[in-house]
Amino acid sequence: MTIRRGIPPLLVVLVLAGCTTEEPSGIQLGAARRAPVSEVVEAPATIGARAAATLRAPAAGTLTKLHVRDGDTVAKGDVLAKISSPEAKGRLSQARRAERLASAPSAPRPAFAAPTLRGLDGRAFAGLDRKVSRDFARARSAAREVGDATARKRLIAAIDLAERRHRAQRAALGAITKDLTRSVNGVLSQLTGQLSTGLGSLTSSMASLQAASRSQAKAAVKTAESVVKGLTIKAPFDGVVTLGRSSGGGGATDALGGLLGRLPAGLPTQAPQGGEASGGGPSVATGVPVSAGDTIVTVTDISELTISADVDETDVLLVERGTAARIELDAVPGATYTAKVTGVGVTPMAGTTGGVSYPVRLTLGAGRFDDGRKAPAPKPGMSAVARLTVRESPSALAVPASAVVTSGRDSVVWAVRGGAAERRVVRLGAQGDALVEVLTGLSEGEQVVVKGADAVRQGQKLP
Repeated sequence: MTIRRGIPPLLVVLVLAGCTTEEPSGIQLGAARRAPVSEVVEAPATIGARAAATLRAPAAGTLTKLHVRDGDTVAKGDVLAKISSPEAKGRLSQARRAERLASAPSAPRPAFAAPTLRGLDGRAFAGLDRKVSRDFARARSAAREVGDATARKRLIAAIDLAERRHRAQRAALGAITKDLTRSVNGVLSQLTGQLSTGLGSLTSSMASLQAASRSQAKAAVKTAESVVKGLTIKAPFDGVVTLGRSSGGGGATDALGGLLGRLPAGLPTQAPQGGEASGGGPSVATGVPVSAGDTIVTVTDISELTISADVDETDVLLVERGTAARIELDAVPGATYTAKVTGVGVTPMAGTTGGVSYPVRLTLGAGRFDDGRKAPAPKPGMSAVARLTVRESPSALAVPASAVVTSGRDSVVWAVRGGAAERRVVRLGAQGDALVEVLTGLSEGEQVVVKGADAVRQGQKLP
């Protein structure tokens, strides 16, 4: 929960100038005076970097070269490490072969010709007739060589009968063939239009499939090329290097790296190379084997430090872009840093007391110790307290905070009128820890009860 604080108690002394001495009743009076009032909201905060990128191994291999050490400052594009991965290069070769196959011209589609029975009663049967005639002639020649005249006569008669039957069957088959040819050709002529339409649709579908195959092959090549290119790890921006294990939780990325190895062979894969730092990873050194997704280096841009504060829901509506703040760090006691709000988030976060808070982003300025010395630059991750000045009135009509009593929805002060207490409903402005601004309900110089106000009654005689 955030805490409101205000200007130093010294201003209370100024406001209470001319107060009466404390009476036995415990009631004390003071005057409403002009004074500066600041309303400050306190919130826990954390120092952050301008940007951070965790660079991981895109494929399994061996770390062959490491060009940096922990804490080195690098520039954008600097080579940080190199990984040797025969697996990634092999997958790139497979992807290129698949692309060549997918891009090869397809075989010409064979022309469709409807089968017909034309010619079966012409040339097809002519050759068969000649063979059959030769067979009958050889049979007669063999029959004439039979010595028994009666047997020879019967054999020749049987051969003649068989030849006559063959010719009759040949004529009947020719007639059947003609009828069948006419019927089939008639059916085929009716189906020609339907067949042409079907073949056209099939051809179009095959063309679409081939185009999709070529697109997938090209995408696979690009992915494989990016993996091989990623084996040379470069700094994405200027920053400071941290090797190997990095802060934060990134188990999902490590799990993704493990899943990459389960994909089918020939399908190039790539683990993410940017984003939030992941937790865990092997020690980084030349010659050490790495797996896909292992953290190699983290580059952190500390050229501009930011602050993330968690402001309670009761105060966040008072915070606006440009609101000034003072930052105090646990690691630098006695120093105060300047800051300014750059954005107010809208995503609520559950608080420990049952309420919610909202993230507020600030930029961090210079810091000074109480004696004026320059404070050191903090590091990302350090804890801090942000004091945001949400309302400020340099010349407010102010009374001590103890003079205001809450009555239902009203804010009430007890003014002195004719020596007696008079209930006044007031509207408040900036509310500091010591003083509060009164916008309506009081006039400058009026006497009010500043101590024991919760025990005063209407018309009560006041000292």
